[in-house]
Amino acid sequence: MRFCSQCGNQVGTALYCARCGARQPVDDAAAPPAAPGRDPLAGFNPRTASILCYIPGIGWIASIIVLASDRFRHDRRVRFHGFQGLYLFVAWLLDDQVLRPLLQRIPGFHLHPVIQAVLLGMSIFMMVKAAHDEAYPLPLFGELAQKSIAED
Repeated sequence: MRFCSQCGNQVGTALYCARCGARQPVDDAAAPPAAPGRDPLAGFNPRTASILCYIPGIGWIASIIVLASDRFRHDRRVRFHGFQGLYLFVAWLLDDQVLRPLLQRIPGFHLHPVIQAVLLGMSIFMMVKAAHDEAYPLPLFGELAQKSIAED
């Protein structure tokens, strides 16, 4: 019995997986996935993993898990979202820990809420793009993510 190369679902002789829709390799050498007890991400759809990387505040945890997992080691799109989500979180940290204290010293200058709104908008935008299975590169973050994938 053949298994999906992306999600581990049984596909038999089908060219596309019924669960995730991924095109299957033509050869019969597709090995079954790791035992469910060994790989905690075995049941995760690549699209779901990509979306989780952009959740504000906790997406960095999903990004690290996705980037460290064997399940998504060869899935460039999911790894792209993992790296980009991680870089977006670093931007949140820089805004909160560096820019906010600096900008609070300037009276009448309220740029911090604008930066937070932009970062939140970028996170929501990327969750929608990931839900549509698109690897949309954000300015600066997308370039860094693509470079990070190339270095893998």
